[in-house]
Amino acid sequence: MPSILLIESSQTALAKLPSWTQMAVLVDQHTKAHCYPLVQPWLPAHQLIEIPAGEEHKHLGTCELIWDALTDHHFDRKSVLLNLGGGVIGDMGGFCAATFKRGIDFVQIPTTLLSQVDASVGGKLGVDFRGFKNHLGVFQVPRFVLVDVRFLTTLPERELRSGFAEVIKHGLIADRAAWEVLSQAPLHQQPWPETVAHSIAIKERVVALDPTEKGLRKILNFGHTVGHAVESWFLVNCQPNQRLLHGEAIAVGMVAEAWLSVQLGLLPERDLWAIEQYIFQIYGRAELPGAELPAMARLALQDKKNEGQVILASLLQSVGEAVFDVPLTEAQLVASLQYYRSRMA
Repeated sequence: MPSILLIESSQTALAKLPSWTQMAVLVDQHTKAHCYPLVQPWLPAHQLIEIPAGEEHKHLGTCELIWDALTDHHFDRKSVLLNLGGGVIGDMGGFCAATFKRGIDFVQIPTTLLSQVDASVGGKLGVDFRGFKNHLGVFQVPRFVLVDVRFLTTLPERELRSGFAEVIKHGLIADRAAWEVLSQAPLHQQPWPETVAHSIAIKERVVALDPTEKGLRKILNFGHTVGHAVESWFLVNCQPNQRLLHGEAIAVGMVAEAWLSVQLGLLPERDLWAIEQYIFQIYGRAELPGAELPAMARLALQDKKNEGQVILASLLQSVGEAVFDVPLTEAQLVASLQYYRSRMA
């Protein structure tokens, strides 16, 4: 496991980084404008690599831009890449570092709530391919993860809300007491330093027991079988301003998969009611076109957890306890999306 440093000052942490032959900092236009100025004064000499922002740019074409920059600046295997940004930057930058010259060091500096509590922890790296989320990737842990909650003040409210979906998920799968506390408060009354630290601790604990997702780590995918399918459909079929953010799609997935948990006799119906009421309070209701629900469900056939064309999901046995490798059919996924859509009124 990497060192995960929850810090109050990027200056203190960056001053303690080891020496590498060369350093590059990967940013997009947003983190270059809002986050890079907070760390740039404390960094040694480095190259700045800027890529376009957004999930639609998380593909091999953008990776080539990163690999080109590292090659043009003669980076060797004792160099380092600092990934300053959200989940797209962390996933793609880590993937590029892990594959450049068979692997160079990389440091994650997550700047969104989503990347701080989820994407930067656990060593999953990758890019989208043919519209499928993280279809190409590797497991490789960063040298360090530097988590500074001050970056959260740079986020638009929608991005903050998107990241909160993973905080909700961590409570639902592993800590009922944490869920009960956070579900009593709206988004802007969350104590972010404590909330982020606790959410990271849950994911770290699960990942430490199953680093490469052979078993227990699959519980972290609650909400993601349906959620990734919904997110992928919007990514392929909608203009950027009409797409769902990752956390917004996972919120849909958590309601749908909590309903499936009830249908399979795993979760009490009263818990489903509490879950969906809080999620709807935070996220509202996404508009899913009814005629497209079968197409959305079909995308789950490409889910990385599947085995032998069987859709395998992680569901809730109770609030605070999840089960994994639950087989589902396309028809069940369509029904879960129809249930979600029925709650849109």
